[in-house]
Amino acid sequence: MNKRYISLLDEIKKNGGKIDDGHFNDKVLIIDGLNTFIRVFSVMPTLNDDGVHIGGIVGFLKSIGYVIRLFSPTRTIIVFDGKGGSTRRRKLHPEYKAGRKTDKRLVRAYDFADKEEERKNMLRQLQRVVQYLEALPLNILSIDNIEADDTIAYLSKQVLKEKVVISSTDKDFIQLVDDRIKVYSPTKKIIYDKEQVFKEYGVPSRNFLTYRVLEGDKSDNIPGIKGAGLKTIIKRFPQIQDHDNDITIEDIVGLCRGKEDEMKIFENVSMCEPQLELNRKLMQLQEVDIPSNAKRKILGAIDNPIQRLNKLEFEKMFLQDKLFSSLPNLQGWLLQTFNQLNRYAEMS
Repeated sequence: MNKRYISLLDEIKKNGGKIDDGHFNDKVLIIDGLNTFIRVFSVMPTLNDDGVHIGGIVGFLKSIGYVIRLFSPTRTIIVFDGKGGSTRRRKLHPEYKAGRKTDKRLVRAYDFADKEEERKNMLRQLQRVVQYLEALPLNILSIDNIEADDTIAYLSKQVLKEKVVISSTDKDFIQLVDDRIKVYSPTKKIIYDKEQVFKEYGVPSRNFLTYRVLEGDKSDNIPGIKGAGLKTIIKRFPQIQDHDNDITIEDIVGLCRGKEDEMKIFENVSMCEPQLELNRKLMQLQEVDIPSNAKRKILGAIDNPIQRLNKLEFEKMFLQDKLFSSLPNLQGWLLQTFNQLNRYAEMS
């Protein structure tokens, strides 16, 4: 972590958490960039004054603005999948994410002529979103051949020492929740701390990965154990609810050995031990396996001074894209959303 960043945080704390009239706290907000973009592009029918679809741009800016104002972070990092995605996971499981149909139409709120027009619009708007982000006081991260999940997990668990909030609808991040890390779901408007995880799932965050390994993830083409839904897992393996001890997939397999004739799920677990181990390697984010050169790139990006707010460039793009009706009070929005982050950027 940047030494100037740490020393400035120490100074902020000594001054009661305030610099001038702005309140600062040692909280880092990490936003899952592609997860956010696809979600808003799929539901925002917004057109500009020329009738051009801008739902992805407007939705993304409004979404990150909302979550930044909600958490008032000291620093915001937006992470995208790197070019090529996760080569590590595809080596382990060539069918990883292969179940995602490329011809599936995403947008329901706006009717493009065909899937090719929709794809081109997505790419155009995503590229434009990155240009907007480059004018804002935050970090943008995208590491070739590394999935955003791994970059976010590496930052949260192994790099950052501050409190962290991860904004994403991806349930896999819940396994990272502890006393320092929380996950925010933009769709549910729920903040997942340890108490909320157990309240909703009946499984503590320390054992959430084991539950997910058993259940699998259809969206990523990771098969689960037949009949292993959440309620069944808790009923047949109540140990998974233990708040004080880690219950691993090896523990679950051990509980099933010799009991295959008692219940079908015990038999299914015993028969699928190799698949469960593969699932664990694909889904675990506690200690991500990424190359040293990728780690150096991540650390280098985080160690660099944070860019300052470039209002002129932002306003120029805003005018070019004719976003007036979507963000009618641009000056107020920029001030309310990014003033605190910009103050820190100016001193970093």
